[in-house]
Amino acid sequence: MKTVYRTYKFRMYPNAEQRQVLARYFGSVRFIYNHYLAERKRQYEETGKSDNYAKQAKDLVALKRAEGFDWLKEINSQTLQQALMHLETAYKNFFNHTADFPKFKSRKRGGSFTVPQFCYLENGYIHIPKFKEGLKVKEHRNVKGAVRSMTISITPAGKYYVSILTEEQHEPIARTNQSVGLDMGLKSLVITSEGETYDNNRYTKKYEQKLATAQKHLARKQKDSNGWEEQRMKVAKIHESLANSRKDWQHKVSADIVKRYDTICIEDLGVKQMEEKKKGVKKNRLSKSISDAGWSSLVAMIVYKAEMNDKTVVKVDRYYPSSKTCSVCGWKNDNLTLANRSWTCPECGTKHDRDVNAAVNILGEGLRVLNCKSSAGTVDYTGGGSVRPTPVGGRLRSQKPTNL
Repeated sequence: MKTVYRTYKFRMYPNAEQRQVLARYFGSVRFIYNHYLAERKRQYEETGKSDNYAKQAKDLVALKRAEGFDWLKEINSQTLQQALMHLETAYKNFFNHTADFPKFKSRKRGGSFTVPQFCYLENGYIHIPKFKEGLKVKEHRNVKGAVRSMTISITPAGKYYVSILTEEQHEPIARTNQSVGLDMGLKSLVITSEGETYDNNRYTKKYEQKLATAQKHLARKQKDSNGWEEQRMKVAKIHESLANSRKDWQHKVSADIVKRYDTICIEDLGVKQMEEKKKGVKKNRLSKSISDAGWSSLVAMIVYKAEMNDKTVVKVDRYYPSSKTCSVCGWKNDNLTLANRSWTCPECGTKHDRDVNAAVNILGEGLRVLNCKSSAGTVDYTGGGSVRPTPVGGRLRSQKPTNL
């Protein structure tokens, strides 16, 4: 057993009065975040420095007492402080080069707020400060462990959700002593070193005609009118269905991979570089398909599920020529292009499926990196060290996750 943090997300059904209170919460948290983001930008432009969380939290106390800001007292004080902590985190992520510069929040994108204490779930209702009655939720599964915080959110489609963070004891899934290399693709979402594939369902293509029609109707309506708002909700619901379908499939794929393998080797893809624009022209014509595949979010799911279950994920350098290198003799095919889905090695005569060959090479390189780190004493690793990748030729076998 190990201690883990797990999040449970439930749909909420607040009544009319509660929706009004929630709207004040969303608006107040958005105001605090935007107000102090603007302050930081102004301070930096004038002095080259800006306040940190501690100074802004102290200023928030004074702001609530200022004339014209009495409405902030209606909101849970810890929730407002949490908004400042989120701003501080956004700045740290920016300076650590893991995120873009913080942006101002817009109500058009929904909203959220966090309650860090004095919140609990009981009999299908969540209870948080400043609410006289509990807010009804659809508790479709049992919540285990102690509740640490709750985050209430509203989507652009007008649906309410609560994400409950818990601390609980988790029993890792059984080890299999198996290793795998994964190659991300567009024809198939994931190709394994064993020659198995997980389908790329292309959700954007599935919904694009319906979405185009809804957006066309939206463009013909007067902005901010009742008809425009009603049509905007329809467009938002289509986007939400698309995103939920993709996320559901990614959860199933990631769960199946983590369940079956103890060591998972993945290429460290530069997805942003693949999607970015250059001089107004897309650098890669496949950027829309790459974005639809959602490689980054899939990898993130694999990583956190592997960590939760004491599995190992190794990321191979993105510049490693996994597709161009023969997995049998190591010869490098510098003339390989995206149009070549299969090729034959002139040195050893092995016929390769492009994607399977890449996955086999990723497995081999990942195990090499892992063993090097283990020898240096930086990684505690015992399983799969003696596994040698076996080349798989011929046509790919399509497989969907089972026993999820």
